[in-house]
Amino acid sequence: MSVTRIATRYAKSLVDLAIEQNKLDKIKEDVQAFEKATQQRDFQLLMKSPIVKGGKKWTIIQKIFDGKFDPLTMAFLKILVDKGREGYLPEVAKEFNDLVKTRNEISSIKITTAKKLSDAAIASIKGKLENSIDTYKNIEIETEVQPDLIGGFVIEFDDKLYDTSVKHKLALLRKEFKDNLYKSMIIAE
Repeated sequence: MSVTRIATRYAKSLVDLAIEQNKLDKIKEDVQAFEKATQQRDFQLLMKSPIVKGGKKWTIIQKIFDGKFDPLTMAFLKILVDKGREGYLPEVAKEFNDLVKTRNEISSIKITTAKKLSDAAIASIKGKLENSIDTYKNIEIETEVQPDLIGGFVIEFDDKLYDTSVKHKLALLRKEFKDNLYKSMIIAE
């Protein structure tokens, strides 16, 4: 079974339980906290280690999170450890967050530009995306600056990519010239 399918099943179960117990906001905070913990290299390696037994991993999880997390979250983490799925914590957290965003009709948009966008530009883009049929009305925007784009921008959301960067256009031109090398030589003669 694929990692995504495993993560989605566990995440969906947690979302359903959290909704049933009216604890979705608290569980979301807990999931974000353990997602941050899984970004720590040592913690991630520990959770994925086949050498460290599940009981030891559970003891460590308890020492880190017990008293800070809701009992439902702790019970969920215990199930993951008991089933040997603790190595999938980052994927489960990502899927959980995606399911909550879908439930709350929130679209996450990533905009990458060569230079930092002004607040007015971000507001303008957000307004256009809110009126789009491809996104929900609630928009979360993350921006990133990559000077090697030269100009233009890249917008990513869901499984869509809209790339108007100069770097991308130059790459397309380069490919076109490479593919048409002989045609170009005939015309030049």
